[in-house]
Amino acid sequence: MSGLYRPLRISDGLHAVGQREPGRPALRCEDREFTYGQLRDRVLRLAGGAVRELGLKLGDRVAMLAPNCAEYPEVLCGFSDAGGIVVTLNPRSPAAEIAAACRDCTPSVMVVHPSLETVAREAIAMGLGDRIGRLIVLGPAYERWLAGQSPVTEAELPRFDETQPFTLVYSSGTTGQPKGIVISHRSRTLTFHGMAMEYGCYGPDDRFYALAPMSHGAGFAFAMCTLYFGGFAEIAPRFDPAQVLERLAEGAFSGVFMVPTHFQAIFALPPETLARRKGTARTLRTIISNAAALPQPVKERIVAYFGEGLLHETYGSTEAGIVTNIRPQDQLRTRQSVGRAFALNEVRLLAPDGSEVPVGEVGELFSRSPYLFEGYWNHPEWTAECSREGGWISAGDLARRDEEGFLYIVDRKKDMVVSGGFNVYPREVEIVLEQHPAVREACVVGVADDHWGERVRGFVVLREGQEGGQPLAEDIAAFCRARLAAYKAPREIGFIAAVPRNIGGKVLKRELRDGHHSCFVVHNREPKVQRTA
Repeated sequence: MSGLYRPLRISDGLHAVGQREPGRPALRCEDREFTYGQLRDRVLRLAGGAVRELGLKLGDRVAMLAPNCAEYPEVLCGFSDAGGIVVTLNPRSPAAEIAAACRDCTPSVMVVHPSLETVAREAIAMGLGDRIGRLIVLGPAYERWLAGQSPVTEAELPRFDETQPFTLVYSSGTTGQPKGIVISHRSRTLTFHGMAMEYGCYGPDDRFYALAPMSHGAGFAFAMCTLYFGGFAEIAPRFDPAQVLERLAEGAFSGVFMVPTHFQAIFALPPETLARRKGTARTLRTIISNAAALPQPVKERIVAYFGEGLLHETYGSTEAGIVTNIRPQDQLRTRQSVGRAFALNEVRLLAPDGSEVPVGEVGELFSRSPYLFEGYWNHPEWTAECSREGGWISAGDLARRDEEGFLYIVDRKKDMVVSGGFNVYPREVEIVLEQHPAVREACVVGVADDHWGERVRGFVVLREGQEGGQPLAEDIAAFCRARLAAYKAPREIGFIAAVPRNIGGKVLKRELRDGHHSCFVVHNREPKVQRTA
């Protein structure tokens, strides 16, 4: 290979802009702001301290436990420049979960937000004391330490290929079994280039509003892409729906990324608040949604409220990166589609025997692209389970394709219900439930049944002002029976305050399937409430 070869790094863009235009504004988080020159200097100092004082070696892990904060980009870039792998831990996790993840990946350094220092020390006390050599708490002490470091030199940095991991993301996914997902510099930087081409809001003159948790793969990518190309990122430390509308009206943003629950919370604001802010986000060119399917009524409301020509809905996974995108012009002429394959992506829908299914039929969705992960940490068998020869991987989702090539996610393979020998895709039932005027959001699971093998149980979040009870449960069930085959219609309806989700916005169906919830039985002649297990 030529000696001129320069491996990709996630920090490449930040360093290039910092050299070229050091005075260009880079990011803001609450009352803290940095230019590209300042941010680059911090990254170089952090890398210098990591190599010299902390003794970080190529491949060493660094745990990051923090909510969204101004330091998030510099920690990811600085430690990964020094050859480290930054483990982004869920800031909502209890000490036991943090300790379990750290026992799996054995970090030598832990960086902690001051608001989480107590839970971090609790986790360290759970048998990690001899493994984590240094605890760094963000705040005044960290600032003094950083100021005391000199910028790293090229000669001090380890040489490594672009397939070297820069981050390790622990995701409980929807199965309850935590998995360490290894993401390389190459995967993420090429993703940035695809995003810049597709979304039209990542140029040097763009301003992006970063709302999603940066501890999650998508939340970090949609924020960091801005800094890669020289734009301005405002990082929200927490999500507040009223504040979001205010900032979109006043912040001159060209792009924003939100998950479906963000939109649900915004549209649950008082009507007078929504009316006052409607049409005020005049600079906005791009809205990106990801993490879970947008219910069609919510999608239509986004378009009606924020305007046409803005909404992109992206499907993907931490393992596969971005797989598909549905562009603004196709949002309302299709229903529940996630679009066509994203840039540099190939998609196949496979039957259980490995053959490709015909148009209109359901198959497991496999994708191949430069964005794929490097595998599961310490578990090559899990990697082999989700992959096929030739570089194809699956996140376990079932989909169908129409004649125009638009893809429709039917459901997760593991969530499919088999009732009386018939396949029931919960997402199909959820779409119908969410069309009922009293229902804001729905989640469908399969539960064991002595006669049918499994039966369909539907959980619904009601719109404001609605009250649950047997009459409404019967009405919702009848609504479904009029629109679905009998074996697909829910036999039980439960009313819940919110659909359980992980930090990335994905639904945790196991909590509904395995938990204890009151459900109204609606398939018997004598309706009754039963306590489910």
